Amino acid sequence: MPPRRKYPAKRSAATNARYAKRRQNRLARVDNDLTDDQWQSLLDAWGGCAYCQGDGAALQRDCVQPVSRGGRYTLGNVVPACASCNASKHNTEVTGWLRRKKLDERAFLLRHATILQELLPDEDPAPTGEPAAGAPAAGAPAAGAPAAGAPAAGAPAAADPAAADLPPNAEVSTEPR
Repeated sequence: MPPRRKYPAKRSAATNARYAKRRQNRLARVDNDLTDDQWQSLLDAWGGCAYCQGDGAALQRDCVQPVSRGGRYTLGNVVPACASCNASKHNTEVTGWLRRKKLDERAFLLRHATILQELLPDEDPAPTGEPAAGAPAAGAPAAGAPAAGAPAAGAPAAADPAAADLPPNAEVSTEPR
């Protein structure tokens, strides 16, 4: 007996309409804010297919994280892809797909990050209320100064009763068991 097909060869018009409606509803629920100007700047920056570097005439908008998996049509998630790569990738996770197709995953990820740094507007890297990486928080001591309540350099640290039975280099988990 021949193996069963994973997907039927043809779908009815009603099934196609139902899937199209589901996709429309998914797209309507998320923020899709990629403008035509941003798309053109992405095309210029990539210079061809983001995955295979092909410079075919008809490049399509491909979501790095697929819409069906929570992705959105935004500047940070869309890359130009040739029809072949876009159809092949379908809704799979990009790094696994790149490995399976034996494409250079590292080169894609580095180039994607570099292009995003150039195209995304300068924003505060840290969320509100948190200091930027490497910057002291408001009221925090200067680098090298002990924190308030911390023992001075050379002074013995107060014994922590929870760590009394642990060796000096043991890692302590704060999660409940």
